[in-house]
Amino acid sequence: MMYGWNDGTWGVVWMILSMGVLVAFVWALIRAFASNGDRRDRPRNPKDVLAERFANGEIDPEEYHERLRVLEDTRALKQNR
Repeated sequence: MMYGWNDGTWGVVWMILSMGVLVAFVWALIRAFASNGDRRDRPRNPKDVLAERFANGEIDPEEYHERLRVLEDTRALKQNR
């Protein structure tokens, strides 16, 4: 006789459910820590991109201000629609 090993159907059901919860918890932790600081899935703000290019010296002040004005004009046009 194997006493304690015959928990019946409910023992198996609870074991499967608890393992599923454990796997889901570990998966959620891995996903949360793996994507920490990852901004690839979020769209970048055009003004931030423009400011970054200006800060890196890729564009001069005149071009920066001209492109910034165009962005603001485009944004104003979209809001008026």
